Amino acid sequence: MGSQRFQGGGPGTGPGPLSGPFFHAAMPSFTEFLSNYNPEYLPGRRLAALGMPNGGPVPVEAPHGTTIVALTFPGGVVMAGDRRATAGSMIAQRDIQKVYPADEYSVVGIAGAAGIAIEMVKLFKVELEHYEKIEGVELSLDGKANRLATMLRGNLGLAMQGFVVVPLFAGYDLETGGGRIFSYDPTGGQYEEHDFYSVGSGSVFARGSLKKLYRGDHDASSAATVAIQALYDAADDDSATGGPDLTRKIFPVIMVVTEDGYRRLPESEVSELVQQVVDARYHNPDGPRAPLR
Repeated sequence: MGSQRFQGGGPGTGPGPLSGPFFHAAMPSFTEFLSNYNPEYLPGRRLAALGMPNGGPVPVEAPHGTTIVALTFPGGVVMAGDRRATAGSMIAQRDIQKVYPADEYSVVGIAGAAGIAIEMVKLFKVELEHYEKIEGVELSLDGKANRLATMLRGNLGLAMQGFVVVPLFAGYDLETGGGRIFSYDPTGGQYEEHDFYSVGSGSVFARGSLKKLYRGDHDASSAATVAIQALYDAADDDSATGGPDLTRKIFPVIMVVTEDGYRRLPESEVSELVQQVVDARYHNPDGPRAPLR
């Protein structure tokens, strides 16, 4: 009886729960499939749902996530994000996660409108999984970066209304054998960065710290320490960036990507690195200084 439900005059024309795009040729892009099936499910198609069918003013003060940093080291890349989300001048959340795995060999960090950004990250993960299942191969790192740029362009309508999403993407390139970092602008422009980069409201302070402390011979642990130092400097000058909260035990989310895949540093390891940084700041509040050469 169940099989009779799918009888009809052709794919997508007969009675049954599946029709239309489900019977078309397999699409390697899940986002493209979703835009055909139900575009309202896409983050960039939410103007009507937000009460802005004509692109009117933003009716709410949405939580925003801030500073993300990333830096390469021989054999991989580290990405870290602070934990604070703000809504105007208020702290909306103290322990938001801003760095996520995209797939086994890449990670993505979010800055901007937190709700839209987190939804976009989830859709991006499904996009990469869908492509691999349909095509039978994994996208190259450049391909993944391009897919994320396409998704950002689809969010341009919301970005123009104030719901800006600015991700930072990084991963281990299996073809070249090293870590790479990609930045974006709200229109979907994509740029490859070298050695280190940061995004978010505290990025200018974090980037100055990274420039001061970056070396080409870091290992994963020392690169993670540099990331913590950069976030500390950002929090020191940017009220929207949260510093390490020792009393609540809220520490940055740090992920390392190498040829073995991605790994989120456990809380115990991050806590130890943070404690070392904080202890050193008692003696030198402005942090370590790079030698003059």
